[in-house]
Amino acid sequence: MIDKLQVRQIPGVNIDDRLRMIPGFSLFRRSSSVAANPTTQGVSLRGIGTSGASRSLVLWDGIPLNDPFGGWVYWTRLNPEDLGRVEVLRGASTSVFGDRALTGAIALFSREPEPKRITASYEFGNKNTHQLGAGFSHIWRRFAVSGQSRAFTTNGYYIVPKANRGPVDREAGVRFTASDLRFDLLGGRQRLFLKADVLVEQRENGTQLVKNSTSMGNLAANYFRDLGKDSISVLGYHTRAEYRAGFSAIAANRQTERLTSLQSVPADATGGAGFWRHSAPSWNTLVGADVQRVEGWSIDSLVPTGKRIGGGVVTQHGHFFQADAKTGPARFFLGARHHFTGQDRQFFSPSAGLTAGRGRWRSRGSVYRSFRAPTLNELYREFRAGNAVTLPNDRLKPESIFGGEAGFDFVGESARIGVTAFHNTVQNVITNVTLSSTPAQITRQRRNAAEAVSRGFEAEVRHRWRDWTSELSYLFSDSRFNTRLRVPQVAKHSGSAQFTWNHKNTWVSFGARTHALQFEDDLNRLPLPGYGTAHIAVRQQIKSGLSAVAAFENLFDREYWVGFTTFPATGPPRLWRAGLRWDGRLF
Repeated sequence: MIDKLQVRQIPGVNIDDRLRMIPGFSLFRRSSSVAANPTTQGVSLRGIGTSGASRSLVLWDGIPLNDPFGGWVYWTRLNPEDLGRVEVLRGASTSVFGDRALTGAIALFSREPEPKRITASYEFGNKNTHQLGAGFSHIWRRFAVSGQSRAFTTNGYYIVPKANRGPVDREAGVRFTASDLRFDLLGGRQRLFLKADVLVEQRENGTQLVKNSTSMGNLAANYFRDLGKDSISVLGYHTRAEYRAGFSAIAANRQTERLTSLQSVPADATGGAGFWRHSAPSWNTLVGADVQRVEGWSIDSLVPTGKRIGGGVVTQHGHFFQADAKTGPARFFLGARHHFTGQDRQFFSPSAGLTAGRGRWRSRGSVYRSFRAPTLNELYREFRAGNAVTLPNDRLKPESIFGGEAGFDFVGESARIGVTAFHNTVQNVITNVTLSSTPAQITRQRRNAAEAVSRGFEAEVRHRWRDWTSELSYLFSDSRFNTRLRVPQVAKHSGSAQFTWNHKNTWVSFGARTHALQFEDDLNRLPLPGYGTAHIAVRQQIKSGLSAVAAFENLFDREYWVGFTTFPATGPPRLWRAGLRWDGRLF
């Protein structure tokens, strides 16, 4: 778990940049959501991820955050400063969460409402960056209301190295506004919340003609009732979104650019779930069911003439149970899900595990079978990234995974150590297969590739000493197809370090993260060299509720590659922001 203070101590405009400190957390590419196309912002854990679709479920207050059409995540919807905590569950979790949790789940929780709380902030930075935020909450006996809004703009940065740029290249920037409003009915044995959030964003994608924009809104509700040894919970949500983009072909010398298509992707999703939990002194049981209906279309207006339309409706539903029982120092876990994918297929996903502890030590292990159905995006949407074209495939099969893990934890008064080894075998893995490659254009198609195996281990160490806190993490993930070629977009080695000094009204946090070499493509012909970056964040309380903040990302201005589309694409240069934040009571 990452608490509120830890989230704040890591620089980053959006929460995805802060979560990169977690070993194994990765988006499709290394790029930040500040500059990347949102369709590349799907998240995976532990080195299983070869496309823009998420292989991990992201929840915000229990409601799915993944885009209904493509599975990616709009990280701009969340303000990191308004999060109360983050919980990360690594390893297949489909027995409870369904096919979107092939490699795990990330749960994001908003701050609990407080009486008469007001927040306000303004930050400015290089690249003409400005961020304005405001929030509030109040409690009246059994009723609470809270909300927040954030507006952000930046010119961004060039994503093509200077030596390769031409007249067509522009800075990749973003402007967005995101707001949410929540009503809570509080009670000793029951609780209900109603929530709405909206997002409007516009992006420049690095050339004169290529831009994209998104507008979306979400309504959600969650009811919980405690019945003593039993409890019930019911949730429902409805999401509507439209993604719009332009695509172009760029001359090999980057002197000219030609518009090839304008794309609109309207989509909506309606879903719900119900849970019943029973608790006893030595055992617990959770039983539930869920359903989701998604409708989405990819509508392309071709230039100079022509139309291309793909999409449809997919309804998935499933039922599941999970149980645990304690005997002596050991606790055993058992789970299963029966799921209908809506594509004339159904899956049974069992899981089992155990933990055993003595004193400050705990050992654990689990085995599982999981699956993921292809998204409408993978089935029907064509897109371009520079001069790399990716074709859809309406004959894709669901991918499945069989795996296991084992590890141990040590929890002391001032130190915590966790080590986990894992082995996963993926059948029918969906990846972008290279059909042809020339200096002018790379053509790929989403296909079910050969079997892939991901094996490795992760380690995390956290230690507190007086005013200092140090956190170290490392992931080794050897992910390969059965042809022995490496799975694209997966680094074999990655790690991070964070050191924080917190004394009275001041804290200073310094961190670094590293990634080894990985490949852009399935043929392992386009290497992306390894790199390391550093960051620093400072917060000084001026008076009660008022603080001055400053943050530097890519502190040493290291240039590194995040992708390759006949030309390399680079990550962010040195970025800095500074400003004031108010977080306190109105009176």
